[in-house]
This record gives sequence, C-alpha cells and structure tokens, in this order.
Amino acid sequence: MTRTEQLTRPRSTPRREVLVSGAGIAGTALAYWLNRHGHAVTVVEKSAAVRGGGYPVDVRGAALDVVREMGLLPALREAHVDLRRLTFLDRDGAEVASLHPHAVTGGVPGQDLEVRRGDLTDALHTAVRDDVEFVFGDSIAALDRSGHGVDVTFHGGAQRTYDLVIGADGTHSRTRERLFGPEERFHRYLGYCFAVFTMRNTLGLSHETVMWNTPGRAAALYAVGDGEDVHAFLTFARPEPPMAALRDPEARRALVASAFADAGWQVPGMLAALRDADDLFFDRAGQIRLPRWSSGRVALVGDAAYAPSFLTGQGTSLALAGAHRLAAALAGGRDHTTAFAAYEHALRESVTGTQDLAGRGGATLFPTTAQALEQRDDRLRRLVADRLLAHRESQE
Repeated sequence: MTRTEQLTRPRSTPRREVLVSGAGIAGTALAYWLNRHGHAVTVVEKSAAVRGGGYPVDVRGAALDVVREMGLLPALREAHVDLRRLTFLDRDGAEVASLHPHAVTGGVPGQDLEVRRGDLTDALHTAVRDDVEFVFGDSIAALDRSGHGVDVTFHGGAQRTYDLVIGADGTHSRTRERLFGPEERFHRYLGYCFAVFTMRNTLGLSHETVMWNTPGRAAALYAVGDGEDVHAFLTFARPEPPMAALRDPEARRALVASAFADAGWQVPGMLAALRDADDLFFDRAGQIRLPRWSSGRVALVGDAAYAPSFLTGQGTSLALAGAHRLAAALAGGRDHTTAFAAYEHALRESVTGTQDLAGRGGATLFPTTAQALEQRDDRLRRLVADRLLAHRESQE
C-alpha cells in the first residue's frame, strides 16, 4: 500500500481521529495510550523506518510505572546496559575519581533503567504497530485549523482531516513552529555544544564511561557493553550558540576540531574518528520553555513541548510520562480544550522542576572555570573517600 493510499483511505468507525507527528519515544508511546483509550491514531514519521541506534537513555520515576503498565518492563530490564563505573580524569589523563554512576546521577540501583534509545523505540513500536497506522517517509507540509477539524497536507501529496494533531517531533519541532513561531523564541541555550558519534573501542572499555575534563571542555568514551565500538562525546562551552554550524555538517566538524585542537588524552584519536563518522549528531545544549503546550486542536508532547536537555538525564522519562498523561486527559471523549488544559496543569510543575536540574548537571559534568573544576574534583574525591569509609565500617 502506498503512502498516499494509507493517508487517504476512508475510515469506517466514528472514533476521534488523531495524527501524531513523530515516531520517536514520545510519539510512539502516545500512540499506544491513545489507542488504548479508543482513538483512531495515525503516526507520520519523516524517517524511512523506526530509528535504531542512538546513545543510551534513562527511564526513571513515573516513567517506570508507564512502561510497566505497557508490559514492557521485563524486556527493558533485559536490555538494561548496566553501566558499572564512571571515571573522571584530569588534564593529563590521571584519575581523579572512579565510582558507580548512580553516586553522581542520583539514580536508584535496581530500579532505574538505562537502555539504548533504539531498544526503547523498538519495544514501543512493537507494542503498538498492529493497532496503529504508521506512515514512514513522510511528514506534515501544512496545517489548516480554520474548520471544525485540522486539515493536514503531507509532503507526499496526500490530504486528510483529523480531529486532533499532536506534535511529538522533538526539540526542533516543525509542529511547534507552525503553532507558535520560530524556535529561538522558546529555546533556552545552556552555554554548551556537543558532538556524539561512535568509534572503535581502542581502550577495551566495558560497561563504563571515562570522562576527561579541562575548564569548559569534556571528552567522554561510553562503553555500553563489551563491544568493539563506544559512544564518543565531545562537549565544550561557548557563550553564544553557533547557528551557522548547526546548519552545515562540515562547519560542525571544524568547530569541534577547533575547540579541542590542543587537547590531550584520547582526544586526538576521537577527532580523527569524528572526521569519518557517519552517525555524527551535533547540537547545542538547551531547553524548550513554552508558555503553553497547545493551541486549538493541536498540542505538543515530549521534547517538542518541554525538552529539559541531556544535562538533566530526564528527557526520556518526561516524554513517557507526558504521553501517558496527555492520553489520559483525552480519555472518555473529553473536550480537547479541557483535556489539553488538564494535561498541562498536571505536568507543568514537574516539568519546570526537572528543567531546573540542568544547572546541577552542567556543574558536575562540564565545569567551565578552573576553580569550578577544582571544586568538582574535590567533591568527587570526598565522595569516593566517604564511600570507602562506609564500606570498611560495614565490614567490621
């Protein structure tokens, strides 16, 4: 069946029709819950298939209850990457501290999950693919909200009317732009840029992360398991976002190489791998802070509405909890205006509190001054010493 046939064939049921833009974590989870509540759901995704790969993500707090209720918890526990050690290095590559990641992130051992992004999206898609219409390789070209529904024109040429449209299309959401205007109005830049890519595991790392710091710069190698490849992260402070580099792949590589030109440790090898990486992801660290998450019959969920930034470690959990809450608000045929208001009221305080954690994450992982870095390293050394003392006392 062609995309146009998928998007133009008539419906035989009177259920409320909802279009979800984006088949990532937020969009696919929302499709699952909307279907559970009796809605007819279509998910449109510009990629040709469900996106695999990606670096690991955390599932915590209320999001654990969401995946448990979806029946996904056993599979995700099987996919848990079980990171066992986080080691911080100084400018010369000497060890500052080595400890369990939960000691730094505040995670709960035995409860919180860390899984590859692709494993989570695959699990979500498998849970709903037989009940929801997925259209890959297409996206929304225009929204007309002047009638009783939302008239949608797709880039593939099809046109269709939906009762509701939900943007789950990420931090750089085009749905949000159509509703509220350019991203720059709502993007809060946090002062860092980062590049993520895969490279060979030349250090033989296993279930661990090693992070090298100098003031305003960090290089990290993240070994999910015992494989031949690791995730490489290069993060650097920059007062203003490099807008030109965001649009030009070669400019991104040049900017990162310039920022780390004199760096030691494994960074020269990382820069060499960066030049040839075919999976490079580059962006500025930032948040989306909107005064409201809906307009008329169109609403936003996940990073499109309230991206907290990777510095909080909570983006995936917010996406899962937000999708569950939005679908619950729309249950029972509730008027969309009332439902969207209830969704926002239920989540706003939690979202704001999570976004406010970004400063703490930045201070721990990416100190920008020599003094801040020295203070961070002292805290880490004390933390290691305290844990060693507590362990010895427990053995006596």
